[in-house]
Amino acid sequence: MSKVVVALGANLTLRGNTPKVTLAQALEVMEANGLVIRAKSRLFSTPCFPAGAGPDYVNAAALIETELEPRGVLDLLHEVEAEFGRARVQRWGMRTLDLDLVCWDDRVLPDLDGYRRWLDLPMEQQVQSAPEQLIVPHPRLQDRAFVLVPMADVAPDWRHPVLDLTVREMIGQLPADEVAAVTPL
Repeated sequence: MSKVVVALGANLTLRGNTPKVTLAQALEVMEANGLVIRAKSRLFSTPCFPAGAGPDYVNAAALIETELEPRGVLDLLHEVEAEFGRARVQRWGMRTLDLDLVCWDDRVLPDLDGYRRWLDLPMEQQVQSAPEQLIVPHPRLQDRAFVLVPMADVAPDWRHPVLDLTVREMIGQLPADEVAAVTPL
């Protein structure tokens, strides 16, 4: 069984449900589709990213065990997003549900060179480009308090296989105001 962390986020209501309800329902659907949820973080209120792109988010993280291969899990996450009305219209836009495969044990996918290309991608290209293949760990993980703070609830000692930093250490390298803006609900 592989251990995987999935980041969850939503900032739009769906069928009259708040983002908090949507995240809880998404976790139920993921479990009903064979993902074994070992731990769930608290729910957090986080400023919309990028700033000004919409209402604040509700974010969480889940530690999952699975026998599926990475592409199978990613496909399942995309199916769950679609079930919850996710439309991939704008990169980093408002969402009814966002599920990101953050890390997969200590694996680097597709390979170290492919990972580093996305890790080092300039910001202006990040906004315009989306990878056509799965990139693990998530190449922006270390930059995002809204992912790392919930992840610290479920995998605080996970060590980034390229950066050689734990979740706690990555949080410690972020600006204090960004970490403080991720507040438990």
